[in-house]
Amino acid sequence: MSQIEARLAELGVTLPDAPAPAANYVPFVTVGDIVHVSGQISQNAGGLIKGRLGDDLSIEQGAEAAKCCAVSLLAQVKKACGGDLSRLVRVVKLTGFVNSTPEFIDQPKVINGASDFLVAALGDAGRHARSAVSAASLPLGVAVEIEGIFEIR
Repeated sequence: MSQIEARLAELGVTLPDAPAPAANYVPFVTVGDIVHVSGQISQNAGGLIKGRLGDDLSIEQGAEAAKCCAVSLLAQVKKACGGDLSRLVRVVKLTGFVNSTPEFIDQPKVINGASDFLVAALGDAGRHARSAVSAASLPLGVAVEIEGIFEIR
């Protein structure tokens, strides 16, 4: 078990199998020491986390959905590293999409769910550049989708 996985266990998080792509794309592309992970939608063991911020989901529910996206991102990075998560150097950038009403302005608070989780799990290696934007809708009606860029060794 890597040090990262030990920390995840302390946080009560077990990485799931990396989700398979739902269409004609790959879940990640590695270029040199950079892994670009395709957008991961909000889901957990109970299924898809659906809803719209500013309508039927609270900021706290949205942040939890974003955290679930971050867990899936780490699962993809683990797969990209051949199962050895100790190869992860740092999170470089996240781009978060929030299914929200036109009036909703707290997209950053929602994506904080992912950012805060990654810092808790990875320490300073989890700090990253980030964008948090609104979307009129997301695939399958999910609340959040996040893509990420990671440095590996």
